[in-house]
Amino acid sequence: MINIICEISKYIVLIFMVLYTFKCFSIMASKDEDEREKKLRAQVVYIFLIHFFCYLILYLRLQEIKILIFYGIQFTIMIFYRMVYHAVYKDASKLLTNNMIFLMMIGYIILTRLEFGLAIKQFLFATVGLLITAFFPVIMLKWKKLKDMGVVYGIIGIFLLLSVFIPGIGYEMYGSRNWIQIGGFSMQPMEFVKILFVFFVASMLVKVDTFKDLLINAIISAAFMGILVIEKDLGAAVIFYITYVFMVYLATSRISFLIGGLSLGVGGVTLGYLLFKNTLFQHVLVRVEAWKNPFAYIDTGGYQVSQSLFALGTGGYTGSGLTQGKAHTIPVSESDFVFSAICEEMGVIFGLALILVFVSIFISYVNVAMKCRIPFYKYLAFGFGCIFIIQSLLNIGGVTKFIPSTGVTLPLVSYGVTSVLSTLIIFAVVQGVFVITNKEAMKNEKEKERLGLQPASSTK
Repeated sequence: MINIICEISKYIVLIFMVLYTFKCFSIMASKDEDEREKKLRAQVVYIFLIHFFCYLILYLRLQEIKILIFYGIQFTIMIFYRMVYHAVYKDASKLLTNNMIFLMMIGYIILTRLEFGLAIKQFLFATVGLLITAFFPVIMLKWKKLKDMGVVYGIIGIFLLLSVFIPGIGYEMYGSRNWIQIGGFSMQPMEFVKILFVFFVASMLVKVDTFKDLLINAIISAAFMGILVIEKDLGAAVIFYITYVFMVYLATSRISFLIGGLSLGVGGVTLGYLLFKNTLFQHVLVRVEAWKNPFAYIDTGGYQVSQSLFALGTGGYTGSGLTQGKAHTIPVSESDFVFSAICEEMGVIFGLALILVFVSIFISYVNVAMKCRIPFYKYLAFGFGCIFIIQSLLNIGGVTKFIPSTGVTLPLVSYGVTSVLSTLIIFAVVQGVFVITNKEAMKNEKEKERLGLQPASSTK
């Protein structure tokens, strides 16, 4: 009987996952406000039905009461958070909130299946993160000088990156020296530096008047990436570089900067790999060889990618079912390779839908940026959109052998306290931009009404 219930539940989850993904795009296309609200409410229902049936499967398979308790606490916190957040911020984006909650819940589900202790830890820190970041929109509304602190962002960001070289604090993991440990707490400074980096670039681009100003901005931005290269954290360096190029393109609208920047990046990566592959970036060479032919190195460097591909193929379209796969055979399946574990047990259809959800979030970020008339906030929203989607694609591309593995996490889904906290900050800042944009639009409408002109259309 348990097997029948679990099997039926698995297909119900897939159906609701497809419906949820469809709603992500249809909501953005809706013009009528009432229709949007109806779709947003349906989306919330889909989120909690997916959550319910996944935890039902986990409880029936594992028969542990702590799973039910954990489910109940998650459900209560998320419902309460969504209600209170949108009661306070009536102009905030409900779609962004829904997607954030959805990704967090998918992360809790797969971590509960993989290692319950990690799921608890992730949940506790994420809940604290939700509480802290809930104040970000109001801070952004009140603090008008955020755009004038470019130097401060740059100094703090570079200091945090350099902290990994402090003896006794910084240490190396998986070939990259990008971790610090203070007391019993470990973190990756890069996760918070990427936020400071976007703030720095946005504030500096606002002040750019000449090519010389842009060149100075580029040199300082290159310092961030240079430190990441010295740390051998090439995945982060790629994220920073591509984000910078696209932010400059948005600010200047010059296609030559976009093409030239991307070409320079490809050339730099190729040259660096050829010159230093056997010295500075030995671990990258292992990953590249594993990417080219993982099965030839299945007993050594290719084991992780090989197991990931086995998992993706074994699960098929509908998945083997939660707890029925062999996700534990994939090294760091709870973090870098969590997408493989999801696809094996929840199905490739679920995995493809999840990719589309990430794409829809990026489109939402870009929409927020395009509707914003204040350059600084426009650059922020767009920059964070680039950070989010590049990191997502690097993670998924690595586990599917589309590109060499870069060691970055899947936002809000992979285990990683600093990764989750930084992503929650990104969502909060973009929500802040959305709130500011809507308030500016309302102010313009009232001004036009006062002057007897046609009211401007709402940004909602």
